[in-house]
Amino acid sequence: MTVAVRPGQKLTVDEVCAELQISRSTFYDWRQKGRGPRCIRLPNGSLRIRRGDFENWLMDCEDHS
Repeated sequence: MTVAVRPGQKLTVDEVCAELQISRSTFYDWRQKGRGPRCIRLPNGSLRIRRGDFENWLMDCEDHS
């Protein structure tokens, strides 16, 4: 899957879940445990994830064994 990246792009929770092929409940579980990517909480309560923060988080998740 090719993803067009715009500078400063913000992802929704649904977009992150689709990319990782996980459920929303898994995302929120990781978030509650402090294991998910950094999020921005908007005034309406919804979350956004900066593409750069998401990519950095993915690199941190790599298994280097």
